Amino acid sequence: MNQNLFALFASRFPADKSRVFIEGDGPGTVRRIITFAEFEATISQYANLILALAIAPGERVAVQIEKSPEALMLYLACLKAGVVYVPLNSAYREGEVRYFLEDAEPKLMIHAPQDAHWIGPLCAELNIARRYTLNEAGGGSWSINASNASSGLEFNSDTVLRRDDDLAAILYTSGTTGRSKGAMITHRNLSSNALTLHQHWGFKSGDVLLHVLPLFHVHGLFVAAHTALLNAYHGGRMIFQNKFEAKAALAALEHATIFMGVPTMYTRLLAEPSFQPEVCSHMRLFISGSAPLLAQTFSEFQTRTGHTILERYGMTETGMLTSNPLVGARKGGTVGQPLPGVTVRIVTAADVDHEHVNTRFTAASLHEMGSLQVGVLQVKGPNVSPGYWRMPEKNQEEFTEDGFFRTGDLGVKDADGYISIVGRSKDLIISGGYNIYPKEIELLIDALPGVIESAVIGLPHPDFGEAVTVVIMPNIMPNAALGGGFKAVAAAGEVLEVVSEAHIIAVLKSKLAHFKVPKRVFIVNDLPRNAMGKIQKNVLRKQYASTFMP
Repeated sequence: MNQNLFALFASRFPADKSRVFIEGDGPGTVRRIITFAEFEATISQYANLILALAIAPGERVAVQIEKSPEALMLYLACLKAGVVYVPLNSAYREGEVRYFLEDAEPKLMIHAPQDAHWIGPLCAELNIARRYTLNEAGGGSWSINASNASSGLEFNSDTVLRRDDDLAAILYTSGTTGRSKGAMITHRNLSSNALTLHQHWGFKSGDVLLHVLPLFHVHGLFVAAHTALLNAYHGGRMIFQNKFEAKAALAALEHATIFMGVPTMYTRLLAEPSFQPEVCSHMRLFISGSAPLLAQTFSEFQTRTGHTILERYGMTETGMLTSNPLVGARKGGTVGQPLPGVTVRIVTAADVDHEHVNTRFTAASLHEMGSLQVGVLQVKGPNVSPGYWRMPEKNQEEFTEDGFFRTGDLGVKDADGYISIVGRSKDLIISGGYNIYPKEIELLIDALPGVIESAVIGLPHPDFGEAVTVVIMPNIMPNAALGGGFKAVAAAGEVLEVVSEAHIIAVLKSKLAHFKVPKRVFIVNDLPRNAMGKIQKNVLRKQYASTFMP
């Protein structure tokens, strides 16, 4: 039996090849309509060229291109040809790409045409002889060569045989704690997770996914695209936007039934006055992930649209692990319960990294999350990566003796089994011998008038070891008369609150134990984020590293 993931997808393609699968962005206001006939033919052309270039099953293909329908078809072609797909963030520059290429040692590199001036010499230096371009419109040397070569390669039209534990992809983590690690993702990892999500989220006949996510990340490449592909036989299709723009997404929502996004996308939708219930009249499901969703966004979205966002939790190394239910209570601030086939356990931080961690959040500070002991999440399931590419020592560190993957995320579980992510173990602050969890403080600050979002970090301190520090992004205007403070302003211009360092510290002193109160508060226009909207606390630590040090 062929356990190639592409074989699973192909088994769900409809017999009627004239059916539309992708409605995508085209030049100007023109919309691209891609039928299954074009979709399958292009995938076959691309796969045939990979085989004609003598890229053997299991060898790597590195791809750094902008999002397009062709980018998705290229990924599927790599699956079909049995090679290992290595997607790279299109924002990476030469120094970053050099590391990935040296580590993955791809036999083929496909990149955006505008980057040829530096990728060309880099590939030559690293002896990557096979190099092609592919642009947002689907043009470039890759498409030209695939089209020219396809006619003589019909004998390669079959999907290459793969076992379920063969690699399908390598995705590099952000590397916030050191050099990036290449998570090895197998055909089984992806197929098991895709089938589970397709069923758990109730995909059905006629569902239309509005796809606005990038294709170099688990969320857009695996979660969104895979569930839509599995639904193709039942009339499923995608509205495919190359990048997220709130107004364009609003227009497309009227023709969609499912939307998957990151929290920033939801806040931008809510910022549009025209985002009203009638825009969502055809929508069945809104799903959020890749970063924590603020309680304010969750409740405001529910009030504005009548829809309750479904939050879920996953990682590059594991795919999706937990989800709020399709039917039943979706609890804001939680990521739901473990998905079928996935085992999640919470062990005390003392068992992993730190000694004598008995800190418990109060029910009030957890905002109905429960008051169970905070611990580190460990997971096991068919969706979990077998480890990191060429890092045996790291694999030994990241997996327990009984096969659980150490996520590094701190969580609690309420009485109903719903899990809440309350921080990262690496974000734990130890100040004056006390353990401090940033999420507890962030919840209090984010609830204050005029605060959009906050990030709590620990900075080196000559006396305490680490000092609690807060960086805040306000929804306000600066006021020099307030000594560096800011005014939080209502829609009508009424001043609601003054946001300043002194004010924040004063409020927290009344709500937290003294050792948790921040020593400094910085107010900034924006917080640094990665491509999926997660706050980059490592960037903040570096920026403010000398705050308390002589």
